[in-house]
Amino acid sequence: MELAVGASEATMRSLLGKLGNLLAQEYSLVSGVRGDIQYINDELASMQAFLRDLSVVTEGHNHDNRRKDWMKQIRDVAYDVEDCIDDFAHRLPQDSISDAKCSFILTKMYELLTWWPRRDIASRIAELKVRAQQIADRRNRYGVNNPEHCDSSNSPRPRAHAAAQDIAEYQDTKPQIVSIKEPVGMKTVMENLEKWLTEPQPDKGRAVLSIVGFGGVGKTTIAMALYRKVSGKFDCQASVAVSQNYDEDEVLRSILNQVSKQEEAGGSTESSSRDENTREPQGSSSTSSREENTAESGTKRMLNKLKKALPLSLLGGNDDKTSVRQQETMGSLQLREELKRRLAEKRYILLIDDIWSAKTWNSIIIPFLPSENDKDSRIIVTTRFHAVGSTCSPRHKNDEATSSPGHGKDLLHKVDFLTGDKPLDLFNASIPDPMKRTDRDKKLSKICGGLPLAIVTMAGLVACNPNKANSDWSKLCESLFPYPVTTLNLDGVTRILDCCYNDLPADLKTCLLYLSIFPKGWKISRKRLARRWIAEGFATEKQGLTEEEVAEAYFNQLARRNLIRPVEHGSNGKVKAFQVHDMVLEYIMSKSIEENFITVVGGHWQMTAPSNKVRRLSLQSSGSKHGNSTKGLNLAQVRSLTVFGNLNHVPFHSFNYGIIQVLDLEGWKGLKERHVTEICQMLVLKYLSIRRTEIAKIPSKIEKLEYLETLDIRETYVEELPKSVGQLKRISSILGGNKNTRKGLRLPQEKRNKAMKNPSPQGKTKEPAEKGFLSQEKAKGTMKSLRVLSGIEIVDESAAVAASLHQLTGLRKLAIYKLKISEENDTFKELLSSIEYLGSCGLQTLAINDENSKFINSLYNMSAPPRYLVSLELSGKLKWLPEWITSITTLNKLTISITVLTTETLEILRNLPSLFSLTFAFSLSAAKQDQDTVKGILEDNKLATDGEIVIPAKEFKSLKLLRFFAPFVPKLSFPDKSAMPALEIIEMRFQEFEGLFGIEILENLREVHLKVSDGAEAITKFLVSDLKDNTEKPKVFVDGIVTA
Repeated sequence: MELAVGASEATMRSLLGKLGNLLAQEYSLVSGVRGDIQYINDELASMQAFLRDLSVVTEGHNHDNRRKDWMKQIRDVAYDVEDCIDDFAHRLPQDSISDAKCSFILTKMYELLTWWPRRDIASRIAELKVRAQQIADRRNRYGVNNPEHCDSSNSPRPRAHAAAQDIAEYQDTKPQIVSIKEPVGMKTVMENLEKWLTEPQPDKGRAVLSIVGFGGVGKTTIAMALYRKVSGKFDCQASVAVSQNYDEDEVLRSILNQVSKQEEAGGSTESSSRDENTREPQGSSSTSSREENTAESGTKRMLNKLKKALPLSLLGGNDDKTSVRQQETMGSLQLREELKRRLAEKRYILLIDDIWSAKTWNSIIIPFLPSENDKDSRIIVTTRFHAVGSTCSPRHKNDEATSSPGHGKDLLHKVDFLTGDKPLDLFNASIPDPMKRTDRDKKLSKICGGLPLAIVTMAGLVACNPNKANSDWSKLCESLFPYPVTTLNLDGVTRILDCCYNDLPADLKTCLLYLSIFPKGWKISRKRLARRWIAEGFATEKQGLTEEEVAEAYFNQLARRNLIRPVEHGSNGKVKAFQVHDMVLEYIMSKSIEENFITVVGGHWQMTAPSNKVRRLSLQSSGSKHGNSTKGLNLAQVRSLTVFGNLNHVPFHSFNYGIIQVLDLEGWKGLKERHVTEICQMLVLKYLSIRRTEIAKIPSKIEKLEYLETLDIRETYVEELPKSVGQLKRISSILGGNKNTRKGLRLPQEKRNKAMKNPSPQGKTKEPAEKGFLSQEKAKGTMKSLRVLSGIEIVDESAAVAASLHQLTGLRKLAIYKLKISEENDTFKELLSSIEYLGSCGLQTLAINDENSKFINSLYNMSAPPRYLVSLELSGKLKWLPEWITSITTLNKLTISITVLTTETLEILRNLPSLFSLTFAFSLSAAKQDQDTVKGILEDNKLATDGEIVIPAKEFKSLKLLRFFAPFVPKLSFPDKSAMPALEIIEMRFQEFEGLFGIEILENLREVHLKVSDGAEAITKFLVSDLKDNTEKPKVFVDGIVTA
């Protein structure tokens, strides 16, 4: 196996940059230390070159163990040098005399005041120099020779110049829809399994389908496809991943949350319906932490534990409904009882994914199932082990269901490797269409032994090496498997993953290994990952591209290589969320352990405690034992901390606040106000996420985090930022508010005294009543790096804030979640002026939710259009469409109020060349306030064109996604098949709908998604029935369930 060098090489590159900056500081270094730093810099540069050579050497070379040990020493000394430099940076004054022309006296004063910290650091650097010398000597002493480059034909690895071109190649990818993948070559099998799941059994009892097969063979894909198709025929449904190491409470709570949400919505909900490639991960539901205050008495702790241990019935918890908050504090006994009660009288379907032991089934799943349920309920189970499948489905025989008195029928289905032409069909389907099909494809698909995971991964390798000769691919096949391959074992899978991993450039290796931070089966946000890559220094400015563009290029290449699986798309056509296949995650986890790159505690992994110092720590919920799981670990060098799930305790006291750069506490309900105060001491922090926590206030001391780049406080109780946030010079993203509830985050403004607010006799104010957060003396000239300002609230009193937006000339995204201003107020004019100015500076995304004022209609009067816009969202009572929209050739995503839905509006928009998605929306809450008015506007709109909205023929050439989200949707008609020729998906959410006609003639339409209320069932049934008559019918999803 090749040495894992990606992360080490990236660390070295970052470190060399820091050393160069340190050497440039003329006055900061003690005499003699500059030579030591220069020596360390030169040694590490040579070591980096050695690592880069190793990254292109394939397996089969000698001295692997010696090289691995030598690399480990390089990595450790590099980490220690980096810690020393960062400590140096925050212990010495930032505004030192090296930043200005200073007198001799000031120079001496600086040297005197910083003498002790500089001497301490000088001593540490001297020690590190000795270690670097010893590592260099040890290499020669034990014969760690330079690697010899092998024949390039044995590896598709791109050379250095080609790797550089990859960034530009993958930076700009065409927007696309993430399609729902169906199991390949299993049409008949799927139909039989679907029939078994839906047909009533003679005794109406519960029945279990166990899907058994080797890892990567497609068990979860089959299970999710079945679950998605049939779950609409059941009263309630839930899916959850269990895996090898699980948290019992979290598994039960996840199921209960899904079931209870459906009850509250009166049936299945969109949130409970998932893409077939996703699984309900452990801890994904919002759960409260059970961390206890240190001052809590022993009696109180004992009472809390007793409450969790007692059945719910003894605690008066038998109300018809329990709140989400109550569910979060329930113990396992209470959760089981509540699930039994809710499922007792329902026909339910459950998907339990990835069970590893019969004990899990008998001790976790069986206890919460109602003992008597004659509703024809079903359970789908996936497992790698036949014995476990037999335990879950005890009444089966050779894949044929057998009955048992008083119970339903069980079925055990074994998923075999692909045979015949199926491997080649899957291979061809997994590479881009323009690529030429050759004999190479047949050879490569054959060595994958019929394993779908291996096939799609190898196809990704081919997709990223389109110019490689067929003869080279043949040599690669022979080097991987000199003997014929019938079926693939674990070693064979590892060989193929090795080949694909070795082909990655060093930067991409690092980015891939970083995914091992996330729990097994986790749905990962693309934007969250990109921001973290940037904060870690993995994605830096390169070839004229920004950090964000480089991160996007890296992500696109991992997706094209099929090393990650997109599972959710945004309305702009970009991937919104993705997952990593379990076997790929296990592979990169082993690589991360080898490099001491990531340390995972808890979760699905059973890792031994590392002997090395922990650098990047991922704490994952794994049950009640988690609280002691960090014992014995050296956490003093942790630079990145991520928390997942319902943890009892996070050892903040064990961390060195001076070196933590990434702190991701999203969803951790144990976060307290005192923790946030401590976070303000993490002086080199770059990424801070406390999203979906219960924090209500950000301390003013946040100004100390001068390196902070991302502040994510969405879906918290924080209503206003402190004034000191304006002093964050490096901040690039401020994310706040709640998009679902339209709750906004207020930006700070400085109140003036009352005397200044009193008007003069002429009726004019002498001075503004407030100052904006960028108008303060300390904040002037700051926040020039801000690129994203999302989720803010603007009200009448925000005139100073609106005016301050002028200064954010680097802003690329502005999202206003709540707007409540009057037309005669100064705020109205200041905000319009700021938006117009920012539009000329490069604003790419503008979103305004205006339910209570007339501001969005004033955008019509803008003198100059925001010509760089890529995404525009205008929500509220929009009276007319701004004419300047037609001049924005870059517009990719447009969301506008349904109040302007007319045939004329569609005629205006038809010629936008880049428009990928078009949404007409109106929030339910706004419609309730003025229901008759909104409905009247829609009636007038359709009467202008003979009672229907007509989609114009031709044009809309790039549009692939059309959406209508509103309480009332008028009649829509597609009279010509040339209307929206590229359209792939129509999504609709409504209470009243008058019909959708002509969609059967749309040649590229693949899916129609309907989210309906009870009152709209008739039109839904009509639409579904109409589409069933079409031989080339699109799939119709009603509330996330396939119905046609």
